[in-house]
Amino acid sequence: MTAISNLRRLAADVQLLTATAVVLIAGLTLEAQSRRIEPAEVRCPSVLGVGVETDRTYCDVLIGTEVADGIIVVVPAHRGPAIVTFDLHGRHTYSEEEVERGRGYARYLVQTAVATTEEVLSRPVILAEFRTGEDLSDRVSGGAGPGGVKAVAPVSVEGIRVTVPDDVTEISIVGIELDVQRLDGRETFATPGRPIAVISDVQVEYQAR
Repeated sequence: MTAISNLRRLAADVQLLTATAVVLIAGLTLEAQSRRIEPAEVRCPSVLGVGVETDRTYCDVLIGTEVADGIIVVVPAHRGPAIVTFDLHGRHTYSEEEVERGRGYARYLVQTAVATTEEVLSRPVILAEFRTGEDLSDRVSGGAGPGGVKAVAPVSVEGIRVTVPDDVTEISIVGIELDVQRLDGRETFATPGRPIAVISDVQVEYQAR
């Protein structure tokens, strides 16, 4: 009788654990299903243009001293942290003549910040190098160059991922400093309003309230 009682008790414990696991799995599945990933609403103060190859909208990152100076990304009301992702590119002015002369090389070290009105959430950095036209990430339509493209184009790419607290519904992407190394010397730029980088493909992942 004792052995039978123990077996019955063990079976009951197994059933309870199974039921608990089912509830937990169902809860996790429901939470995963309720998370959304979608293009973010972006308020861009300086639109570079639309990519010829990717059809992406490229937005200039401007040097600024205030949150209002930057690119504003709207984060829908969310439960728990949200995730904002975007591609950060160097910003290069392409000259086929300089490339043919062997003087097209440029290296860009860009420092930016992703911030709210209360705190800095991240400090994305990209190191981008240009040698030939193959180093360009894309060309941007709307210019006077061959094929109707602009001379300014995104170069290289760094995928950025930023965690946004649950009480934040807007973040700002602001330029801090640009260091440029060319064959004829080096320059550093930190003047507010100067475009120093480009972003594209801004996405937001969140659990709706």
